[in-house]
Amino acid sequence: MSKILIKGNSAIVRGALLGGATHFFGYPITPASEIAHSAAELFTKSGRTFLQAESETSAINMIYGSSAAGARVMTATSGPGLSLMLEGVSYLAGCELPSVIVDVQRAGPGLGNIWPEQSDYNTCCKGGGHGAFKNIVLAPASGQEMTDFAYKAFDLADEWRMTVILLSDAYIGQMMEPVGFPEEAKHGARKDYAVYGDAESRGNLVSSIIMNQQGLAELNAKLQAKYRRAEEELVDWEEQQTDDAEYLLAAFGITSRIASTAVRMLRADGIKAGLFRPKTLWPFPSGRLAELAGQVKAMGVAELNDGMMADDVDLAVAGTVPVHRFNWFGGYVPSAEELVAQVKEAYNG
Repeated sequence: MSKILIKGNSAIVRGALLGGATHFFGYPITPASEIAHSAAELFTKSGRTFLQAESETSAINMIYGSSAAGARVMTATSGPGLSLMLEGVSYLAGCELPSVIVDVQRAGPGLGNIWPEQSDYNTCCKGGGHGAFKNIVLAPASGQEMTDFAYKAFDLADEWRMTVILLSDAYIGQMMEPVGFPEEAKHGARKDYAVYGDAESRGNLVSSIIMNQQGLAELNAKLQAKYRRAEEELVDWEEQQTDDAEYLLAAFGITSRIASTAVRMLRADGIKAGLFRPKTLWPFPSGRLAELAGQVKAMGVAELNDGMMADDVDLAVAGTVPVHRFNWFGGYVPSAEELVAQVKEAYNG
């Protein structure tokens, strides 16, 4: 596979097009703006649809409408823009409409700044809007995974009739790395529930409003059953040097790359460390973490927030081992040396 040097934000657009994306609706926001810029060029050159909306609220409603009409749709944003989209994300879930959303996280709360943070974790993994629903959340850690995850996201969204969120961060989006691209281009199939404006789909209705308690209860029961199946079938992760690990670091996104270097440094200093990197943040790989808790002395979770993923790690291991929390805010990203120092203090304390 030949590779080109490209930003993660641009690589994700190429992966999406090869994955069968037909429509992009969005509004530029740093540090995700290159996604809209690349989509404006590449979707248009490919004979597909790009439209810059007047706001993120408009963009998510365009996503809703186009998905209801059978299109393979995507948007890209950052934290403040995602907040404006959440009502629409809930409507998508209520109608079981597939979509793909890229969130290139920046520091907050409020306007914050454009440096990386990972504090959209709870918003994306614990629903993301009103009502009891879930989104599939993928966490790329490289430009290559920006492409690979985008490539498969549209198949996942269609198969499960769910929103797939690619939860990236400013560093992964802005870094330039060698990236290879799939040779096979995918195309979506006709959807039996969509409204195409033809005789075959004339009787279809896409709506999330159900005016009786029993009907709404039945929809929610159907959704929860689907989510339970997803938790069994979709969970994915990566492990490094866990076979003999006595201390396990867990991290995702840019922090996982720092943690990978930290593991090598800890090993060189005589601490048998390993790395656990969730590729799916929802569904979360709780089962495997519970297994690993049976062999290690302690765990540490490194993330650019106040311990959001650490809460899920705590739930997974159920108090069987200590879980140390290593957290940074405001766009500050630690060096591997800083993480090693904190791990040693916790491990030896």
